[in-house]
Amino acid sequence: MENCVFCKIVKKDILAEIVYEDDKIIAFLDIKPVNPGHTLIIPKEHHKMMGETPDEIISDMFVKAKKIMRTIRKVTGADYVAVSVVGLDVPHFHIHLVPRYLNDGLANFWPSKTYKENEAGKIAQKIRSFLK
Repeated sequence: MENCVFCKIVKKDILAEIVYEDDKIIAFLDIKPVNPGHTLIIPKEHHKMMGETPDEIISDMFVKAKKIMRTIRKVTGADYVAVSVVGLDVPHFHIHLVPRYLNDGLANFWPSKTYKENEAGKIAQKIRSFLK
């Protein structure tokens, strides 16, 4: 896509600190990291959201994510590496690998809510019915 910053990185029109690249995916350091070593993995083909990305590309990305996250943890000394797919900041499917430390002061997840009475069962039933 012409105006996509990630597509420009793939084409090498924009410089990035690339940590991994093959014929289908590329991984590079986030320019505004949560912690040093925060890495983004993207498909070289433009796909706006995960739901629009072919299964074989998603599979390859997550297999590579596992390898890259182990390396990030070793290199940074992180306690663990969080994996996130959000997709709102750049409209090109990407996976965040964020080195985390038990004492880094960051939230472990989004603020949580509680279900209203009988709400969880109704939502679960709707999800199950669409998955059949």
